[in-house]
Amino acid sequence: MKLTRTADLWWKNAVVYCLDVETFHDSDGDGHGDFRGLTQKIDHLHSLGVTCLWLMPFFPSPDRDDGYDITDFYGVDPRLGTHGDFVEFVRTARDRGMRVIADLVVNHTSDRHPWFEEARSSRDNPRRDWYVWRDRPPPDAEKGVVFPDREKSLWEKDERTGQYYLHRFYKHQPDLNVANPAVRDEIARVMGFWMELGLSGFRVDAVPFLLEAPVQDLPDPHDYLGDLRAFLSRRNGEGVLLGEVNLPYAETMKFFGSRDGVGDELHMCFDFIGMQQMYLSLARKDASPLSHALGERPVPPRDCHWATFVRNHDELTLDKLTEPERQEVFQAFGPEPEMQLYGRGLRRRLPSMVGGDPRRIKMVYSLLFTLPGTPVLFYGEEVGMTEDLSQEGRLAVRTPMWWDAVREQRHEEGSLLSWIKLLIRGYRDCPELAWGAFQVIDTAEPAVLAHRCDIDGGTVVAVHNLGEGEVEVDLSTVDGEFVDVFSEEGVKPRFTLEGYGCRWLRAWADGVRPDR
Repeated sequence: MKLTRTADLWWKNAVVYCLDVETFHDSDGDGHGDFRGLTQKIDHLHSLGVTCLWLMPFFPSPDRDDGYDITDFYGVDPRLGTHGDFVEFVRTARDRGMRVIADLVVNHTSDRHPWFEEARSSRDNPRRDWYVWRDRPPPDAEKGVVFPDREKSLWEKDERTGQYYLHRFYKHQPDLNVANPAVRDEIARVMGFWMELGLSGFRVDAVPFLLEAPVQDLPDPHDYLGDLRAFLSRRNGEGVLLGEVNLPYAETMKFFGSRDGVGDELHMCFDFIGMQQMYLSLARKDASPLSHALGERPVPPRDCHWATFVRNHDELTLDKLTEPERQEVFQAFGPEPEMQLYGRGLRRRLPSMVGGDPRRIKMVYSLLFTLPGTPVLFYGEEVGMTEDLSQEGRLAVRTPMWWDAVREQRHEEGSLLSWIKLLIRGYRDCPELAWGAFQVIDTAEPAVLAHRCDIDGGTVVAVHNLGEGEVEVDLSTVDGEFVDVFSEEGVKPRFTLEGYGCRWLRAWADGVRPDR
């Protein structure tokens, strides 16, 4: 493929790395990270091969929801630094070839945000309609509660004015009224502000909730998402919107948009369905669930892409599995109640879930970088960070970065860190994986997922053994001669793959290397 094509749509073969500034690196010993500390560690991310950094919220906040309860969308939490520190960080990241995106959390604010304090001061306040109010909650007020351990209703009474306000999440996070043109204009202003300071886009938090209420006042909620995309593109032609849309495939596809088959809403959506089926496959040591999900996954519009991940910053949600399937995964990877959350997810990281087995850990990350989509890493995955179950809820997986492990593994041959670096180099050297047409290859081995990615005459085949037993793999149905992507040694179409083993192979038709 031509590099000019891949560079223009840079997000399609990016390597995204999610981090929390507060827990990444403490530069001054005050007990929490900051932008200066993050900037000091930028070369670790550069050497890893990261091309895009995704920042979790760094805005001023009472910190009742780990920064997702925001009191100023234009500010930097003073504990984390200043606007100057932020700009220096972005500039340094750019110098190392990394773009930066940040969480766009505009479906709600903190109840301490000046907008809400004004809105609740009286029923006729000009900001009253910036939030969603009712005289009494609807009969189904408890339906759709996100955090059932903390909240019993989506509506909370404000004693000052006697009305109820909507909160999809916690009661201290009142929902913004996106049907209000003034709110929509303010959201665009927030986006424009941070792009002027160097951001290359946003990870949009809880997208369906953003468009859901009160959608009856919008002709088409997706028109609003299209407006955000158009605004982003006008301000920054390379800007990207990465959406958190945890819905079935058919519903998720709507969030890409469809103008002329190119896509005019979100550039990328996380593949929550594929992730959950991957864990079911890992639990069963049977590739069928994941293979089936990938076969069912629709092809996004031309300029759009799926984002793949092993885990994100929240609980490892399993909400799209059936109850028996969810219990299978719980039993395999988190059987104790304190390992589970909300009855639908796990608050664990991968190394703990697989008992620290390095073969299995490495195989799973190899799978991540070969599945069709843009791979997203969560900080610490490159060194095998585990969770701290003594922390509350989701905070179990948001603990401080393990810099001692980075130092220990930096020059250690065979370490997880060196493996992740190798995978990233291989992924960036194989545009077929990000851009190519995907097809599962039948190997007659239940534990094996083999697939091929083809584009412009180039073919890459990836083979993963999800089981612990040795298997014989037959790729004779694929034309061409095979060469190992990493060792560049020839490989016969029939070979033995060890338990939890993986291979990346380039297929050369007639033994001729294609022009890439």
